[in-house]
Amino acid sequence: MSEATSNNFIEEIISNDLKEGKYKSILTRFPPEPNGFLHMGHAASICLNFGVAEKFGGKTNLRFDDTNPITEDTIFVDSIKEDVQWLGFKWENIFYASDYFEQLYQFAIQLIQQGDAYICDLSAEEMAKQKGSLTEPGQNSPYRNRSVDENLTLFEQMRAGKFKEGEKTLRAKIDMASPNMIMRDPLLYRIKFAHHHRTGDKWCIYPMYDFAHGQSDSIENITHSICTLEFVPHRELYDWCIQKLNIYPSHQYEFARLNVNYTVMSKRKLKQLVTESLVNGWDDPRMPTISGMRRRGITPNSIKTFVQKAGIAKREKVNEFSLLEFCVREDLNKIALRRMVVLDPIKVIIDNLDTEIEVEIENNPEDEYGGNRKLLFTKEIYIEQEDFMENPPKKFFRMSVGQHVRLKGAFIVQCTSIDKDMEGNITQIHCAYLPNSKSGNDTSGVKPQGTLHWVSCQYAIPVEIREYDRLFKVENPDSEEGNFKDYINENSLKTYSNAFAEPALKEASLNDHFQFLRKGYFYLDKDANDEKIIFNKTVGLKDSWK
Repeated sequence: MSEATSNNFIEEIISNDLKEGKYKSILTRFPPEPNGFLHMGHAASICLNFGVAEKFGGKTNLRFDDTNPITEDTIFVDSIKEDVQWLGFKWENIFYASDYFEQLYQFAIQLIQQGDAYICDLSAEEMAKQKGSLTEPGQNSPYRNRSVDENLTLFEQMRAGKFKEGEKTLRAKIDMASPNMIMRDPLLYRIKFAHHHRTGDKWCIYPMYDFAHGQSDSIENITHSICTLEFVPHRELYDWCIQKLNIYPSHQYEFARLNVNYTVMSKRKLKQLVTESLVNGWDDPRMPTISGMRRRGITPNSIKTFVQKAGIAKREKVNEFSLLEFCVREDLNKIALRRMVVLDPIKVIIDNLDTEIEVEIENNPEDEYGGNRKLLFTKEIYIEQEDFMENPPKKFFRMSVGQHVRLKGAFIVQCTSIDKDMEGNITQIHCAYLPNSKSGNDTSGVKPQGTLHWVSCQYAIPVEIREYDRLFKVENPDSEEGNFKDYINENSLKTYSNAFAEPALKEASLNDHFQFLRKGYFYLDKDANDEKIIFNKTVGLKDSWK
């Protein structure tokens, strides 16, 4: 499959490797740690790892990096599987780093036997002091020259649970004067007495990421281990371990992570937002998590398009949130069913209408096979309060006394009068309709000032509408002074609890996407039920961010 064209430097590397016969086929992996929900940055990694494998006829493993039992949970494992499948990708195998715990342990013994690893008694604080700096070499641990036999015995005792946490570690014996700080005798194993979500209490020593990752790649014969730029300094250790163990030579390649403005991508910070109830869970539609985007109604196709447009780069950059919104609109415009929903209703009485009239409106003008739906035009309807003005300015193209407007798919009406309460607030509007002005068969000769959406008071269903905006008020909350939480947008959620929708929306499902006419794109919330129908705003009809 090497004839596939390449669009980025990772694809160029793979294409050249296949042309040169370095590999007969490629195998990539997506290796998340199951300690939280995946976000937009992970979506880019998923699209890259699975995408390049598909493009060049290869395969991808889903591997969970479950080497830290304190923070990991099966809840996160299940959510990650769901996210990958929702994005439309299929893995070749599901593996866990914990599948390889025994093999990794044997690899560690091999390093000890070769004199390439030793048991160290230094505390984390002592190690940090002896590590040196970018300009000063580190100091050798006083335990660096233990004999192979002593190290093997101590490592076996570590596994048997005979030492406390932090009392002993296994370190690689490399070079305490290395210009790469990571190569200064890095930790390979640490003691943790914690229940693991898969292995239970079988282990009390766990491999560090740098030791487990490369060896897991090698065990699976991963050809191209693709990760983000922060792992560039780790590549030297990745290669060192593989070379010393003389195992399958997987190789690491790095690309710039996907950054988006007006949000944060740190799992730690996202977790803070959740645990401190600043959002309503990991799948809050304002969150940059894949589950949050799914709940908001963002489509897998629009995420893939966004990742493609953002590009796979070698340098860090911040992408515009508005680019994602553009991709979402482009996709939803083709597939979203058009419906009418009034968010902030005011009643209109059509005084000269004494019967119900059936009208037809297209489901999606962008879909030639979308068909029409039938609605009943009735004496009493709702329109948006903002669509009426008692004393309008010159260029107000909506409803006011004496002015003609068209009601979408129905008739032209002329406002004749208004009713007010004792405080002078408008309570309802009176209109007369033009019987010969029906949409599609208008012979009235009247040119309306504008077109308004509406719903029948008699047949409309009550719904709750949730409108979302960016979660943060500043482009880069991480770079601002103070705490990132200080920049949360207090107006990021607006709820309309008194909205009314046309009756067809009673049949809405999680398979449907909607454009509410003149309002934007919306999606049924997963918590909606027959008693309370809830829609989340996915994105507006145009970029309204200032």
